[in-house]
Amino acid sequence: MAAPDIPVNIDEKLAMLVELWSPRIVGEINDLHVKVVRVEGEFVWHTHDDTDEFFLVRRGDLTIEMRGRDPVSVGPGDFFVVPRGVEHRPVASSACELVLIEPKGVVNTGDATDLDLTAGETWI
Repeated sequence: MAAPDIPVNIDEKLAMLVELWSPRIVGEINDLHVKVVRVEGEFVWHTHDDTDEFFLVRRGDLTIEMRGRDPVSVGPGDFFVVPRGVEHRPVASSACELVLIEPKGVVNTGDATDLDLTAGETWI
């Protein structure tokens, strides 16, 4: 079931975010969640063994570091997909706003055990 059944303004949803690295759900399509998140600094190295990870930059610049690969720079309006099973770490040297698309139930920290950075499945 698609949700919500009204238009969603991504900028308004991003403006509601207070915490960094804490994705919030803004929509649902099939078995996927559309999420928004504000980030700054370095995230934890982690892997998602069963799913690719989609990053769309709305504002700011994001670097995605990946083990055994060159880092990827993603700017406003750009997106990048980290393939499943690739250990990676998003890094933003300054404030950055992202849209994520991922299967329901995916934990933002993947296989990492850093509970301070693990976000729940929360709608805004």
